[in-house]
Amino acid sequence: MSQGEIQRRTGLLRCYLSRVENGHTVPSLETLARIAEAMDIELTDFFPGPDSVQDRQTRKALGELSQEEILFLTEIRKCSTALSDDDKRLVLGMIRKMATIVPPPRNANSVTVARRAT
Repeated sequence: MSQGEIQRRTGLLRCYLSRVENGHTVPSLETLARIAEAMDIELTDFFPGPDSVQDRQTRKALGELSQEEILFLTEIRKCSTALSDDDKRLVLGMIRKMATIVPPPRNANSVTVARRAT
């Protein structure tokens, strides 16, 4: 949203909004509330904390994962803390390569051979 649009919705001058955006002016809570309402966001979105926009996005993404996937990713995170950046890239490359392999058929009588997807 542009400063001009916020100016139109709040009545605050564009030069004032610019100073707030660039950290040269600290607005009152009342002014922040007006800006938040104009931007159609919560006042708390201006403040970092347990309920920040990023936290809500993370919770939404996690909500789309199964419990099994969350546990798997948690284990990867625990193990990866000791890895160098190069090792992390190597592991990620291995995972990507493994993801391209077609899983073997579930027939108990067949021989299991992994094949690359074409």
